[in-house]
Amino acid sequence: MAGSTWGTILTMTTWGESHGSGLGVTVDGCPAGLFLCEEDIQKYLDRRKPGQSRFTTARREGDRVEILSGVFEGRTTGTPVCLLVRNTDQRSHDYSAIMDVYRPGHADYTFDMKYGFRDYRGGGRSSGRETLGRVAAGAVAAKLLAELGVTVTAYVRSIGPVTVSEERFDLPQAAENRLCMPDASAAAEAERYLDGMMAANDSVGGVVECIMRGVPAGIGEPVFDKLDARLAHAVMSIGAVKGVEIGDGFAAAGSSGSRNNDGFRGGRAIHKTTNHAGGILGGLSDGDTIVLRAAFKPTPSIAQPQQTVNRAGENTEIAVRGRHDPVIVPRAAVVVETMCAFTLADMMLMNMSSKLENVKKVYNGQSFAG
Repeated sequence: MAGSTWGTILTMTTWGESHGSGLGVTVDGCPAGLFLCEEDIQKYLDRRKPGQSRFTTARREGDRVEILSGVFEGRTTGTPVCLLVRNTDQRSHDYSAIMDVYRPGHADYTFDMKYGFRDYRGGGRSSGRETLGRVAAGAVAAKLLAELGVTVTAYVRSIGPVTVSEERFDLPQAAENRLCMPDASAAAEAERYLDGMMAANDSVGGVVECIMRGVPAGIGEPVFDKLDARLAHAVMSIGAVKGVEIGDGFAAAGSSGSRNNDGFRGGRAIHKTTNHAGGILGGLSDGDTIVLRAAFKPTPSIAQPQQTVNRAGENTEIAVRGRHDPVIVPRAAVVVETMCAFTLADMMLMNMSSKLENVKKVYNGQSFAG
């Protein structure tokens, strides 16, 4: 199966299935000497693990990470860092009723058409649990970015029709409520809305916003590997994401050049007067805050009767049972955050060789023992 590796210099390769023995990731290209322990990774995994509230799946997984390689005496060695999380609460029998039926909104049909075979237990590699390896890898990247003064933070911007108010925006509040919304009033309203949807055996979508601060100007590539293109690729690869925008995004299509252009000013440092571009110009970071938003579709697993077909092409009806999130975005925020962090770290490492003077700083005057 191709397509399980992401990155150019800093790479991650995820592996495992939702109902297998475990899941994990191998991170390669991480510089030696980075202080790293399991707790650095665990705090990210804890933000996406199931069973944290009535708005997440009831599956009870501790999601405890194990570092199998690449770290010695608390620091990375420069060799591949292999991370493992074992599954402990899989209930494969919950899925026996759909082994020959295609669930609407899922990858059952398309996966079967591609491979002629599928793991029906929770979707296998198509399960949202696959993101566990991404989060673990992104936690390593976030630790690397912190050494460079770069921070990446994601939160829930909206759930269904409920959107965070700019007037009440309070970033620390996102860590204080179950929906990861930086607005206590919006979170309370979203909970009431979700309760109604859950009572109707329905699900809800939403938008995750991610802000990246401290990124120096000039990160990215000017053609196919534009920074915004790579970020969009990384985030669009997350299951259930149906759209990504940078800065004003789609709203820019209804704007004008005079309003959309960000003016420049000098002084102690060049800066912009506005940030409609979302921190990226011509595929390269411009030194301003990078702003990305990802739109997530509603959870496709709902207990309402839905029309579908079986593998023989016969019409039938299905109501999906089992343990499923009525809304994905509260747990998905950290997935967006870590995928952005990993992509940024990779592109910053790529950027080190863009100028001869940078290469000289590394090698001029150095003596290497033979």
